[in-house]
Amino acid sequence: MGRPSRNKRKIINDPVYGFVTIPTELLFDLIEHPWFQRLRRIRQLGMTGFVYPGALHTRFHHALGAMYLMQEAIETLRMKGIQISESEAEAALCAILLHDIGHGPFSHALEHSIAGGINHEELSVLMMQKLNDQFDGKLTLAIRIFNDTYHKHFLHQLVSSQLDMDRLDYLKRDSFYTGVSEGVINTDRIIKMLTVQDDELMVEEKGIYSIEKFIVARRLMYWQVYYHKTVVAAENMLINLLARAKRLAESGEEIFATPPFLHFLRNRISREDFYKDDSLIEKFALLDDYDVFTSIKVWVNHHDDALSILSKAMVDRHLFRIELRDAPFSDDEIDSVTQSIRASWPQLGIESASYLFRVGSITNNAYIPEHDKINILLRDGTVCDIARSSDQLNISLLTSTVTKYFMCYPKNLMTV
Repeated sequence: MGRPSRNKRKIINDPVYGFVTIPTELLFDLIEHPWFQRLRRIRQLGMTGFVYPGALHTRFHHALGAMYLMQEAIETLRMKGIQISESEAEAALCAILLHDIGHGPFSHALEHSIAGGINHEELSVLMMQKLNDQFDGKLTLAIRIFNDTYHKHFLHQLVSSQLDMDRLDYLKRDSFYTGVSEGVINTDRIIKMLTVQDDELMVEEKGIYSIEKFIVARRLMYWQVYYHKTVVAAENMLINLLARAKRLAESGEEIFATPPFLHFLRNRISREDFYKDDSLIEKFALLDDYDVFTSIKVWVNHHDDALSILSKAMVDRHLFRIELRDAPFSDDEIDSVTQSIRASWPQLGIESASYLFRVGSITNNAYIPEHDKINILLRDGTVCDIARSSDQLNISLLTSTVTKYFMCYPKNLMTV
C-alpha cells in the first residue's frame, strides 16, 4: 500500500478571527513554501515594538488574516448574485495570500538603504512569477488579478484598493497587537455591506457609517502607531545604520553579516539587476529580521565609531530624540544640531557624523479620492463617493494631505 495522501484542509487558530480554514490544496502548498514560511520571521510593524511591546506579530499572521477576509468577501458577493467561479475565487485568495511575499526585513528601512530602489510590491510580483513557474502555471490567474489585467476589475480591488482585504486586516490586527483601540474596525459589517456594480467594488448605503469609522481609524492609526514619533525616530536610525554598514562594506571594510545579507551590503544592486539576475530573488528570499538584528548586535563592537554608536543605541533602545512640526527646519537649526553632534563625538569626521542625524517628512493620507474612490451605492441606484455621501464633515476634511517635518538626532548633545 502507498502512503495515504496528506490532509491539506487545515484549520489555523487566529487570535483575531478565530478558526481560519485553508480551503484548497494549492493554498496549503503555497503556505508550506519556504518563501511564505519566511514571513514568520518578518515582523509586520518593524520598529513599532520599541513603542508598543505587544506589536510583535508577523507578516505571516497578516497574510493569513487577509486570506480569511477574502474568503468572507467572496462568500458575501456570491450570496448577492455576483458571479465568481471556483478558479477565480482560488486565484483571488492566492493573490491576497502572496500580496506581501516581497517584503524584506524591516521592509521600508531596507528599501531606503540596501535594496537597490525596488519596492516590495515589485518584488512580490517577481516572486509570484517565479512561484508560478514552480507551481506549473497555477498562479497565472492570481498574477493577472494582482496586476489588474484580468477582466473582472473588482477582484483586483479586493486585493488592492482603498478598501481592500489587506487594509482591513492590518488595521484590525495592528490595533489588536498594539492595544491601540482607536484602530478597531468592524470588518464583519464592512464585508457584509460590499457589493459590485458595473465591475466596480462598492459599499451599500447602509454601510456608510462603518466606512466612516474605517477612514477615521486609519487616520488615527497612522498618527498613533505607524507615524508615532518614536517609531519614526527608530526607523530613521535603522536607515542610517544600514546605510553606514553598506558604505563600509562597499568600500572593502571587513563587516560581519550572514551570507545573503552581506551580498546586499557589499554590492550596489539596482532595480534592473533583480530583473536580469534570477539568483538575486533567491538571495533576497533568504533574508529576514534575524539576519539584520544579529548583524547589528555584532556591529556594536565594530571599530567604525558611527556604526558602533548606532548599533549599540539600537540594541539598548537608546533612540534618537525627534522634533516633529508643521514647517521644514531651517539651515541654521540643522547646522546647530550637526555642530553639537561633532562636539559630542570629536573622533567622528564630517561624513561619519552625518549618520547620527536625519531630517525628512511624513505624509498622512487617510483617503485619496483622486486615486481610487470608495464608492457608496445609494438606495436609488446612484453611486457616490464616500467623501460626498457622508454626513460627517470630518470625512471630507480627511481627504486633505497632512505633512509633518522631522529632525532626529542623539539625546544629550553638548551645546555649542
